[in-house]
Amino acid sequence: MNLPRIHLYYDPISPYAWLAFARTSQALMGISHELVCKPVLFAAMLKEHGQLGPAEIPSKRDWTYRQVLWLGQHLGIDLRLPTQHPFNPLPILRLALATAISGPEAGSTNRYVTETVLRHVWADGGDPLQPERLAALSAKLTAHMEQRGQTLGDVNGDEVRQLLRTNTAEALQAGVFGVPSFRVHDRLFWGLDSLPMLRAHLEGDAWFTGPDWDSPAQTRVGIRRQS
Repeated sequence: MNLPRIHLYYDPISPYAWLAFARTSQALMGISHELVCKPVLFAAMLKEHGQLGPAEIPSKRDWTYRQVLWLGQHLGIDLRLPTQHPFNPLPILRLALATAISGPEAGSTNRYVTETVLRHVWADGGDPLQPERLAALSAKLTAHMEQRGQTLGDVNGDEVRQLLRTNTAEALQAGVFGVPSFRVHDRLFWGLDSLPMLRAHLEGDAWFTGPDWDSPAQTRVGIRRQS
């Protein structure tokens, strides 16, 4: 029996990526599935779509932090704001991908690695890019790889850089515009609050075979703002 493969596209810059990952097991409890976690560069998606990130709009930034802090305590998920945000996530993305440079799932981080890098930013507190903290994160991932009889790849090597480009291009090709996003059966589900919808799809909810899924294409654009 082939398990449904759920691709989770994430960037540790997003608090919702941490919340969604931490919530996925409970949200999909009882449904057999394979979770494939793929680090992507959210900034590249924003550039592609001509958007600002939530943390680049002052009032939206404040609301986002308040909401995710509330969601953390509401859902029972550890969440502490980092001491700086937004920040450049490339060092953390590359560390994550340095664990995934070979094998049939190259470019995909396992659950331990995914949780470790997301927790580093959103549960442990502090500056995500502080050299001592990055060194500690690298040590954790190195130890994890050694336990598996593997070695951590070159964080600044071409292989790691290419994996990040490939993952991001794959996500954009699939229509991903934000993180976290889940892709299953060539359908996208965006954000923490899409998990109930994703579960319904996996359970075979008849709604997904009706007309509503495709109906957005029938609604014409009435007006476009001038840039």
